[in-house]
Amino acid sequence: MSKFEKTYVKNETSMDWDDVRLFLALMRAGNVRTAAATLGVSHSTVARRIDVMEEKLATKLFERLPTGYVLTSIGEDMVSVAEQVEEELEGLERRIAGQDSKLSGRIRVTMVDALATHLLMPHLVAFTHQYPDIELELPVAYETADLDRREADVALRFARNPPEHLIGRRLGVCSTAAYASKKYLVRRNLKDAASARWIGFGPPEPYPKWVKDSAFPNVPAKGQLVSLLLQLAACKAGMGLAMLPCFLRDTEASLKRLSPPKHDPRYELWILTHRDMRTSARIRVFSDFIAKAIINCRPQMEGVQAGR
Repeated sequence: MSKFEKTYVKNETSMDWDDVRLFLALMRAGNVRTAAATLGVSHSTVARRIDVMEEKLATKLFERLPTGYVLTSIGEDMVSVAEQVEEELEGLERRIAGQDSKLSGRIRVTMVDALATHLLMPHLVAFTHQYPDIELELPVAYETADLDRREADVALRFARNPPEHLIGRRLGVCSTAAYASKKYLVRRNLKDAASARWIGFGPPEPYPKWVKDSAFPNVPAKGQLVSLLLQLAACKAGMGLAMLPCFLRDTEASLKRLSPPKHDPRYELWILTHRDMRTSARIRVFSDFIAKAIINCRPQMEGVQAGR
């Protein structure tokens, strides 16, 4: 029996799911404000409820340090118990949601911003018109949503090998190519490293592998713009060359393609959901609808249109 379990039994204490969620959120965040933002409550509520929990247990779960909240030894023992409870309850919630046979309710769909704005928005709109009782929530993000914890119901994700416990299908590959604004090209010599630059998006180094493998390996990368929409805007404004998915440039007459489309395995697009959600009617109709739309968009994804 762990230190936490001994303390739990000794004090005849009962804990509810909200206690567990709050404890885990604070443990993962390390500070009250971030935990509060995750839970959608005030930071004072988190601090107060942790104090009450510790009072009920008659023991400290966290040390309050200037740098944040750090688990005590009993708090560390509690983590495995709390995560087991979290896993079981979230699994139950998924199974209950998966039995929903109604074409109504909310679907939380995660994807990168550019995929929603420049490729799928007309199809997302069409889906809402065809299924008016289904409400879409689109938390666009570049961080991978945890489908096990129901951070999303459906994920449109670029991946080579998605986790085996998720179900879904590969929808195609987004090709990438080098682009620059036509005005930028008038003033620059792309063979001169001092004249041109790549718009960086990864670790801050001038010649990462993607630059070395590009059509302009001597041009350095500068800056760190993670968002595809920011990279696109910066390229249009003349910041430099950009390595962009071909479907982004197809809507931009001010850009010129500078290299043939490259089929990059890192940009295999998958539609994924948790296996517990596979029998949900609204998840099934959305997945089928958007998968068909994406397959029809393969010419844009693969960059087969003639470059401007």
